[in-house]
Amino acid sequence: MKIHEYQAKLILAQHGLPIPQGEVAFTPAEARKIAKRLGTPVVIKAQIHAGGRGKGGGVRVAETIDQVESIANEIIGMKLVTAQTGQDGRIVSRVLVEKCLEISRELYLGMLIDRSSAKPVIMASASGGVEIEKVAEETPDLLLKEYINPIVGLAPFQIRKLVFGLGLDSNLVAQASAVMTAMYKTLVKNDASLVEINPMVLTNRGQLLGLDAKVTLDDNAIYRHLEWTELRDLKEEEPLEVEASKYSLSYIRLTGQIGCMVNGAGLAMSTMDVIKLAGGEPANFLDVGGGASAEQVRRAFGILMSDPNVRVVLVNIFGGILRCDVLAKGVIAAVGELDVRVPMVIRMEGTNVEEGRTLLQESGLNFHTSGTMTEAAWKAVDLSRRTGDSR
Repeated sequence: MKIHEYQAKLILAQHGLPIPQGEVAFTPAEARKIAKRLGTPVVIKAQIHAGGRGKGGGVRVAETIDQVESIANEIIGMKLVTAQTGQDGRIVSRVLVEKCLEISRELYLGMLIDRSSAKPVIMASASGGVEIEKVAEETPDLLLKEYINPIVGLAPFQIRKLVFGLGLDSNLVAQASAVMTAMYKTLVKNDASLVEINPMVLTNRGQLLGLDAKVTLDDNAIYRHLEWTELRDLKEEEPLEVEASKYSLSYIRLTGQIGCMVNGAGLAMSTMDVIKLAGGEPANFLDVGGGASAEQVRRAFGILMSDPNVRVVLVNIFGGILRCDVLAKGVIAAVGELDVRVPMVIRMEGTNVEEGRTLLQESGLNFHTSGTMTEAAWKAVDLSRRTGDSR
């Protein structure tokens, strides 16, 4: 679950991160009032769930109060296109108005869970304010890493090691410790999967501040954080993904033409890989879960058919908790009710598989069945090419 920059900063500040003075505004008039309280110059930053806002014209400096209202009026409501939004862009509904700072240096700090080591890892770089992926690829020696023992926590020696690795003076150790400790507390106490400060700046007055922040929350832990519902901005999320979440379906929209419905995240990833291997492109990741009901299957088809790019549907189910005959009944009901017109390839294995196949064969509907995942993927790719744009 992504949240806005101003929300991420407030969470980090609760744990001790120093941040610039600023407030969020939903109208140009609100931006003007905030600027009067802060004093000019101020920076006006579009709030969307994507990076690269400055390059797209979503981050601008206002020198006077009148400029604040004028710039806010231009940014609020604009369609902001960045490398991360794609050509569709995002409509800006709010801006963060912050006091301008005199900056001496820009640094990078990030913290996430490293799956290979099963530990949190903190990353730091003296090259702040740029895409960290570019730094890691082109100058990996500039990216410092410290793996954190989850029992011990972030150790003082690790903080000092990073401070000196970044080339900071020893008198900044205490400030750096407050910043990194705030990040670690945010990661652990808020069940975050990513905490990033880019850039962390050193001002001309010798202060370390989080100039920009990104926090991604693990929505599997939402039952422990009921306050997260207030942080969620549904307008920033893909509508079909929002719809899927209402029925406990894991759905991520992609750009291909082959709609996938699978039970189990691992099998879903494998299905997408095999589609790619066969020369096709998956239109989505859709995991209906091991214990999906016929109703969830029907809802899943409705979501698949709402994507105009889908030319073929590939259903790949291993019947364990979800029996194959239950799946077949759900598929038949959904296809009939939703008037599904695209070709469908179904591969089933597991509990009551023969009963499921019989139900599909006797349904009178146009199903293509396959015995293996590879065969199903090749058949789906072939059908997608033959179907073309005829949907």
